[in-house]
Parts: sequence; C-alpha cells; structure tokens
Amino acid sequence: MSNNLTTKNSTVAASASDTVTDTATLGAGCFWCVEAVFEQLDGVLKVTSGYSGGHVANPTYEQVCEKNTGHVEVAQIVFDPSKISYDELLEVFWQVHDPTTVDRQGNDAGPQYRSVIFYNNEQQKQKAEHYKAELDKSGAWSKPIVTSIEPLKNFYPAENYHQNYYVNNTSQPYCYYVIRPKMEKFEKVFKDKLKKKTN
Repeated sequence: MSNNLTTKNSTVAASASDTVTDTATLGAGCFWCVEAVFEQLDGVLKVTSGYSGGHVANPTYEQVCEKNTGHVEVAQIVFDPSKISYDELLEVFWQVHDPTTVDRQGNDAGPQYRSVIFYNNEQQKQKAEHYKAELDKSGAWSKPIVTSIEPLKNFYPAENYHQNYYVNNTSQPYCYYVIRPKMEKFEKVFKDKLKKKTN
C-alpha cells in the first residue's frame, strides 16, 4: 500500500487553521492543462499533478507514457468547500475538455489522457454520476460522454518538473499554443470564480 494513497475520508482539517478542506482528483487530458486551469479558481488551495488508476507503484512519467501502467495523468485538487463546491469543480471539469473522445484530448492521444473522475466517497460518486447523466440528456455534446467515474485507489505525485508547469514554462511551445488558448477561454467563461489578482 502506497504512502501516497489518498484516504477514503477526503474531508480533513488543515493543521494551520480551522479551514476544512476536501479533495478532488480529475483526469482531463494532459495534467499541465488541468493543473493550470484549477490553480486559478478561488477556493482552490493546492493542485498537484500526478498519476492515478494504474497498477504500478510510484510510476515515472516515462513509464506512464509507455501506456502500459494503467495510470491516467490527473490533477489532485485540495479546495475549501466554503468557497468553492465540488459541483463547481465538476462544472469547470466538463467545460475545459472534450469528454466525448476516448483516450484523447486534441493531439494528446493514449490511455493516460482519458477523461475520468476518481471519487473519494459516495457523495462525490453520486454528484459525478448525476452531473454526467444530466449533461448527456441535455445534448450539450453531439456525442455521448465517455468520462469514467471510478473510486480513487491511488495517487502518485508526478516529478517536480511537472508541478506548476504552465506558470514556470509559459513560453514553451506546448504552453503557448495549447494551454494558453484554453486558459484564455476558461478565464472568460469563469471570470467570476477566479482568484483575485494581487499587485
């Protein structure tokens, strides 16, 4: 059993204050994109890029890219439910990627890029399933949603150079041509949910 395993009880009290936090683990393509988006939301305290859902302990990025560990690139999001709800995180999740493509987001193809929600408890599972069913019924997409909803069994943080990747590499071509346009669209749609900029 890994020391990195997230507990089934996802609500924990932060030791430094009385803030109660919760955790969401979401896969929506390349974790650089997912992390960059969720870090901007007011109420999100920490986002960690990592790997979930596979059968290899402590996988490396290279192993995951070989597509045989079963892992998905995910962002693990620690948030303050008094400022942003799990439902709001799900709303952002479904808006910022294409949940109708199997093992693909844009040019990123492979099982590590699949659309998935790893739930920590029954409440998260029910909310994810309800939201998915309602979206499918609404006809928001012309194709069925393929996002899988699975219990969180493991989470392994990715290597340090993957953390805060967009912030630290904004001029890198992938960041400039792939992540930046997503960020601009996201910031327009969810401007009321963003952290306030401080000078």
